[in-house]
Amino acid sequence: MKAAKGRVFKYGDNVDTDVIIPARYLNSSDPAELAQHCMEDIDKGFIDKVHKGDIIVATKNFGCGSSREHAPIAIKAAGVSCVIAETFARIFYRNAINIGLPIVECPEAAQAIEAGDEVEVDFDSGVITDVTKGTTYQGQAFPEFMQKIIAAEGLVNYINTTQSHADLG
Repeated sequence: MKAAKGRVFKYGDNVDTDVIIPARYLNSSDPAELAQHCMEDIDKGFIDKVHKGDIIVATKNFGCGSSREHAPIAIKAAGVSCVIAETFARIFYRNAINIGLPIVECPEAAQAIEAGDEVEVDFDSGVITDVTKGTTYQGQAFPEFMQKIIAAEGLVNYINTTQSHADLG
């Protein structure tokens, strides 16, 4: 996965893991089940409106709160291809990369992009293009090793793939 393109769902500061996936649904670790409740406490109709490839844009401290991996799993399973924010909570950032959900920090894009805009993200360069407005922003590009983890759909798959290739050599 070298790029993402989709329609934007926009949120503000401090979107915490409890609104990304409410605690009452944490009795499941099934990604499809978690996806059905993604963002429902902050955006009731999110799951009915989101399409595969869509992008979440938020301002500061996205993913704050608990350290649960359920939050990025729910977002990814809902079909979201990328999250752009001014800043991410560090544990959410790690969990997102670990499960293969691309996230990009870019304060300018997070402020300027609006709900409903069509946005494209190039993960190699970090360039974010708001196709709707015809504007571009320079986000933080992923280092090569992180791109490999995301392309493998997460850290565990990356390690298993790397290990199986090492066993062959």
